[in-house]
Amino acid sequence: MSSQSSGSKWLAGVLVVAIVGLGGVFLYREKQAHDAAQPPQPVAAASSALPSASVHDAALPQHPINPASSSTASLPALDQSDDEIMAGLLALTSDGALKTLLRPDAIVSRMVSTIDALPKQTIGMNILPMRTPTGRFQVQSDDGMFVESKKNLERYDTYMYVADHVNPKAAAAWYKRNYPLFQAAYRDLGTNGYFNDRLIEVIDHLLAAPEPRGSLQLLPEKVGYVYANPAYEQLAVGQTFMIRVGADNEAKLKAKLRGLREAIVADAPQGAK
Repeated sequence: MSSQSSGSKWLAGVLVVAIVGLGGVFLYREKQAHDAAQPPQPVAAASSALPSASVHDAALPQHPINPASSSTASLPALDQSDDEIMAGLLALTSDGALKTLLRPDAIVSRMVSTIDALPKQTIGMNILPMRTPTGRFQVQSDDGMFVESKKNLERYDTYMYVADHVNPKAAAAWYKRNYPLFQAAYRDLGTNGYFNDRLIEVIDHLLAAPEPRGSLQLLPEKVGYVYANPAYEQLAVGQTFMIRVGADNEAKLKAKLRGLREAIVADAPQGAK
């Protein structure tokens, strides 16, 4: 947790993984300085062709997308999809706030790489689909202890505004229509898995994030700060983000994520788990 920041948050319909980027449309995390020294994770190269909507991996998906909800017929190739994806995402919100946050290139690949990384311990800044909050991380003294300054929450205002204006049902519908692009980007990561299964897994991971009451004590290190409670310091990127945005914002994001999850699995094919 230093003045250096990285993050992400998304699942647009988050992805938001509210996130987010939800529709998973966004994520953010203050990273410790020594994390920044680690080699960046590459954004998966975009495929020029989409997999057939009727072809799945050898292992049957637990949360398959209804074939009627997605089609490759009118979708561009992954490496040519940015304009259409950007337009679709902006249509999910009522104004241009999302456009000020979203990176315009390799959007789907960035989303998929970010979502896949949320349950992990580190995330490369170069894969994030959204720009990180500006300003420096601030601490304050509270009864002789260092705690996060409440001023930090102001840095999330635009991200929370976007999350508040995303309708989970509309985001899920957009995601399903474009699902072949997400699956293609997931395979570009070198996996034979089914992306929607990973998405549901990540949403459940975020929903399981701790909900601490009161301010969390911070301990100064040579560079930056760490949580005094080692259980919080060992959380994965996604759950760390959830507690960093504050209790009120965490509750709002979890409500969005629950709505998104429900909408995604609502029309699963018969026999699906």
